[in-house]
Amino acid sequence: MKSRVTVIAAMLLSFAIGRGSALSDDYPRSPGIDILHYTFELVVGDESDEMVGEATVRFRSEGASASELVLDLIGRQGAVGMQVGSVTIEGEGVPFTHEQDKLRIPLDGRDGETSATIRYRGVPADGLVIADNLHGERTFSADNWPNKTRFWLPTLDHPYDKATCEFVVTAPDHYQVIANGLKLEESNLPGGLMRTHWKQSVPISTWLMVMSVARYAVQYVDDYNGVEIQTWVFPQDRDAGFYDFARARRPLEFFSTHVGEYAYEKLANVQVTAPVGATEAATAVFYQQDFVSGERRREWVIAHEIAHHWFGNAVTESDWNDVWLSEGFATYFTLLFTEYVDGRDRFVEGLLESRERVFRFYDDNPDYRIVHENLTNMAEVTTGNTYQKGAWILHMLRGIVGDENFWTGIRDYYREFKNENATTADFRRAMERAAGADLEWFFEQWLYQGGNLVLDGSWSFDAGAGSLTLDLTQSQKEAVTFRMPIQVEITDASGTRIETVQVDGDTSRFEIATTERPSTVRLDPDHWVLMRAELVPH
Repeated sequence: MKSRVTVIAAMLLSFAIGRGSALSDDYPRSPGIDILHYTFELVVGDESDEMVGEATVRFRSEGASASELVLDLIGRQGAVGMQVGSVTIEGEGVPFTHEQDKLRIPLDGRDGETSATIRYRGVPADGLVIADNLHGERTFSADNWPNKTRFWLPTLDHPYDKATCEFVVTAPDHYQVIANGLKLEESNLPGGLMRTHWKQSVPISTWLMVMSVARYAVQYVDDYNGVEIQTWVFPQDRDAGFYDFARARRPLEFFSTHVGEYAYEKLANVQVTAPVGATEAATAVFYQQDFVSGERRREWVIAHEIAHHWFGNAVTESDWNDVWLSEGFATYFTLLFTEYVDGRDRFVEGLLESRERVFRFYDDNPDYRIVHENLTNMAEVTTGNTYQKGAWILHMLRGIVGDENFWTGIRDYYREFKNENATTADFRRAMERAAGADLEWFFEQWLYQGGNLVLDGSWSFDAGAGSLTLDLTQSQKEAVTFRMPIQVEITDASGTRIETVQVDGDTSRFEIATTERPSTVRLDPDHWVLMRAELVPH
């Protein structure tokens, strides 16, 4: 049986791989447009799957450079999709077109801050999943990852433009509604309806804007620095769900202490019907319904999703090409949390399991790069290596710059880009400032090219010369060469010591002064390098 930590990588990967769609990442930017706030007023019911919506979009435009507001909204196709009834700007009706899943609203030279209101309705083809849960009860839950918000909400549906948002949901009063931010209102209405109003006051990307409508048991679990921690699970799963999510404070406290202040108003863990695996929607993390077991089998998935509130939610990749800034970071910081609660051995165990996954992936995908170019299929936005190799890259970086510099760089990066967007180049600059060193070579070889380091080596001892000769050959099948510092552990009758050599080139020879014949020579004893290595006495 696998131990708890060796299963972490597999669980995180299995929860993530299903997340994707067939939409392209070839996304046109909207020059001169900055979305500031969305207000979504939605009506859902039990008589049909049709949703009635009114979205008010507050934005800033820059005159001549912003000729139109272009929003993503999947149009009506047969019985599903959205149909726009009217558009107003500051209360006045304006013309619009809704073709090829783009809602275009002419701005006629408007300059400054403006609000447009879109009234629309339809049956979501995706994005908002309307289905019975495992207990046979009707539910409505968002499944936006990575760019499916457009199926049910008119938005600028790309991570590069973050905004605050509100959900004002009218639903039958036998439901509860959970969404981003803080709850401002819950009011009974005539006709057996309930109006619920949630407001997210910190800017987030559109795919993180979610709601779930269902019958819920709700627990107010804890509080950390004024942040309320909540659990929302189906009533039939009350005891199991309350138990599974009861320790959410531990990762919240760890990441707050080690990285920086939590950015948001609450932290809720939510059981949903939508087949999302686990999705780190800001302040309301969604978990697929069979996640709840009452056995705390997946506590590390909870830590991973909470870690995303720092990396992915607060600091968000500017483009999907840099998605490792979200998934690689959350995976590594989950391992760091593992070390914090369970010790170094558990941390190393998780690292080594991730290493094997990386190499198995590259057996079939030798040219795969972590920072990729624009995708033609967003189902490929993440792979196991986005998570596992991304985590290893951070671990190797920590080994190269040193622990103190690593944490300084991480905290500075988070502080600089909190509630904004960042690129891999931004992260590199933050780490270079902290380390006082040029790290271009490291980022180029590990993030912008494929392959992984494989070393074949031998060693020999010359008593007369008083030296150990170490011969290393890079033997990876990919046509790439790596430069890396490698620790060498030498054990002889006097004890054990560590030397560091710099591998740079297809073959390398090193002479290390020693007066006794070693009993063992090992490469990378502390597991700082993503590599496979075999070293034998010659």
